[in-house]
Amino acid sequence: MPKRNLLLLFLTTAICIVAWMARDRTGHSHRFAEVMATIDRSYFESVDQRELFSASMNGLFAQLDEHSAFISGGQQKEFESLLDLQFGGIGLELSVDPQSHAICVITPVLDSPAWRAGIAAGDFITAIDGRETSGMPLSEVVDRLRGGPGTAVELQLTTVTGEQRSKSQSALPADGASEIQGQRQETRRTLKVVREVVKIESVLGDRRRPDGLWEWLLEGDSEIALIRITSFGDHTLADLQRAIDDIHLQAINSTAGLRGMILDLRGNPGGLLTSAVEVCDLFLENGVIVSTRGRAVAAGNSPPLDVRRATPGSLLAGIPIVVLIDGMTASAGEIIAACLQDNGRAKVVGSRSFGKGTVQSILPLGDGDGLIKLTTSEYLRPSMANIHRRPDADDASVWGVSPDRGCEIVPTGQTLEAVAAWRRVRDTVPVLQTPGTLPVEKVAASSATMLPRNIDPVLSQAMDVLQQP
Repeated sequence: MPKRNLLLLFLTTAICIVAWMARDRTGHSHRFAEVMATIDRSYFESVDQRELFSASMNGLFAQLDEHSAFISGGQQKEFESLLDLQFGGIGLELSVDPQSHAICVITPVLDSPAWRAGIAAGDFITAIDGRETSGMPLSEVVDRLRGGPGTAVELQLTTVTGEQRSKSQSALPADGASEIQGQRQETRRTLKVVREVVKIESVLGDRRRPDGLWEWLLEGDSEIALIRITSFGDHTLADLQRAIDDIHLQAINSTAGLRGMILDLRGNPGGLLTSAVEVCDLFLENGVIVSTRGRAVAAGNSPPLDVRRATPGSLLAGIPIVVLIDGMTASAGEIIAACLQDNGRAKVVGSRSFGKGTVQSILPLGDGDGLIKLTTSEYLRPSMANIHRRPDADDASVWGVSPDRGCEIVPTGQTLEAVAAWRRVRDTVPVLQTPGTLPVEKVAASSATMLPRNIDPVLSQAMDVLQQP
């Protein structure tokens, strides 16, 4: 036999052996492909194969836990931006106005393209690139505003001043015109805004200063600092370190000194495990931060335990800390609360946390078109108590993080709405009046009745805890 044929035979045999070794041992992938092919060939209507695949993945992951999921290519950028805490866009926080159902600006992001273009809280977005937003879902509005850095988007905006907005906003004036109805004035303008990489703030303070930066010391009690962490991402640690540096400077300038710090994790859904561990390490000199327990490598063996410990050196040493939690504090937020509570570094105030104690790994598909978010381990408190709330758990079961004795408080729904409205005003970025200048006055003047202690009962209780010996 010619050498060329021998070589070809050898290569063919080798490929067959590799294919045999890598074959689907259960046969399910062959059956799945056969089902997909049968549907494509025989179903009475044409079916989009990508949609069919996504639907099958949703069904597959529904058999696992609620935190595992298939993230399609269309959702991948949105998911990654949540972890990176940045995205390509113009920098706007939006909502749907409850009266007019129009798209309303909550606040621009400080130093974002939208802020520099003069877009302010309360403005209405009536059209994007010539397409009216009336009836458009908020998610679609967000998708249209986001895009690659350097690309432009054209917005039509309406600003309402004077008399309080009426319930109907259906009749808006023509572009560039203004219309006076009683004491209400509606002004419409068109802006072209160039997208940039916009950084999402995850570390917030008590209120905005006139320059748009954060005031960290509580209004009405400048001896206490307030840090709010909304999620845990790639730059949360660096932002928190800068906040603590600012707190030291503000405390020195106030001459009152720093008596305590409140770390507000209410509503924090979590984020990166590594970020939570880094944040805990900032406040601990030593001790266990969290333990993660994975899948046993062989039947009958105990699952491997990975213990994360604090490294020497801590910030705010000797300064009392109170952590605020609620029923929406989850995952990485629970790691922080449990860690500081178990190590005796902080008191916990509020209501029992959500109870999400599993770790999801992000596994990209080979073609880069989609991600698999898969639960691969669970984490335990430093005390080794369970955090995850399983489907059969009840209120008496061990899960989540509970406030310290005497520190539990559950505000009414009406109170929570009032706190949220008050907080939106304090978080609003001041309007940039002219290029290079900033407004002299704050968004809203404070009064004694609007101080944090008088508005937010959970925050007020935390302040009382810090006053205790």
